[in-house]
Amino acid sequence: MSIAESPELRPTLADVARAAGVSTATASRVLNGFARVRPKTRQQVESAMSALGYARQRAARAAAGPTGSVALVVCEEVPRLFADPYFARVAAGVGKALNGVGLQLVLLTVPATENYQAPVVRYLDGGHVDGALVIGMHGRRPLDLGWLGIPVVFGGRPVCGREPGRFSYVDVDNRGGARRATQRFLDAGRRTVATIAGPQDMTAGVDRLLGYRQAVAGAGHGDRGLVVFGDFGQASGEHATARLLDRRPNVDAIFAASDMMAVGAMRALRRAGRRVPGDVAVIGFDDLPIGRRTDPPLTTVRQPIEEMGARMTAELLAMLGGSGGPRCAVLDTELVTRISG
Repeated sequence: MSIAESPELRPTLADVARAAGVSTATASRVLNGFARVRPKTRQQVESAMSALGYARQRAARAAAGPTGSVALVVCEEVPRLFADPYFARVAAGVGKALNGVGLQLVLLTVPATENYQAPVVRYLDGGHVDGALVIGMHGRRPLDLGWLGIPVVFGGRPVCGREPGRFSYVDVDNRGGARRATQRFLDAGRRTVATIAGPQDMTAGVDRLLGYRQAVAGAGHGDRGLVVFGDFGQASGEHATARLLDRRPNVDAIFAASDMMAVGAMRALRRAGRRVPGDVAVIGFDDLPIGRRTDPPLTTVRQPIEEMGARMTAELLAMLGGSGGPRCAVLDTELVTRISG
């Protein structure tokens, strides 16, 4: 059985690029007919495609027609997927939108292993789905999906320093939401306002930290010692708060870049004998259901998570219908005031 005939061994464009001795981007330009490719390079890529059976695979996919399935690719470890309600709420928005048009949802996870991309990319490139929705993508080792022959929509602005506007995405106003949360502390007279920032290899983490910094800079504040980092999870928020209290024991407000980290922060503050909000006010980001059950209830920045999943799906369906190139949407956030902040 040849590589092209075996479902497990079907070549991807990365395989073609490797065989031709070129980058995946160059192989993609040849596949998509871009003119600015040297003739010798084009011949190398076309020879590799022929030898691996890649062109036949593409033709077979086109002839087979739509699969009736869409992939939701979650770039997180499986335990985190089920521990963080954010992912379930995005999936709920996606699933509801797909049910309305009779399409099936396929869930794929991308673990942080050395060869983490290969199985998922091979599956997406194997003709199993008509399109893909991607959430939780990190920039440390970004998932390279730009060359796939299916439309892709990202949840959150993708981390890619080059070719802005190349991808479709649906994001929320992370910067504005963080700025409003931080400004609430400052307007209330809090003097030592800290943040537990999210991962800096994700645009949500970058933008929420930037919003915080804009607010404190506008108030004439700015202390690098008031910035600690977490991974959006509860345990990381708890550990970050403990480090923060060691470093700046006079902190009187904490903006956490996720509700789960805010919950962890409140646990650490309680253990340290600090009252919320009397001694230290806390604001989170997400408006997850857990924030209504904390003691005290959590002030937070609401992002429309289910709407984000539904909007991502709508953009993907539009692309499947042939309506134009990449499109970007940014949804509004809202400060929800409760007792903690």
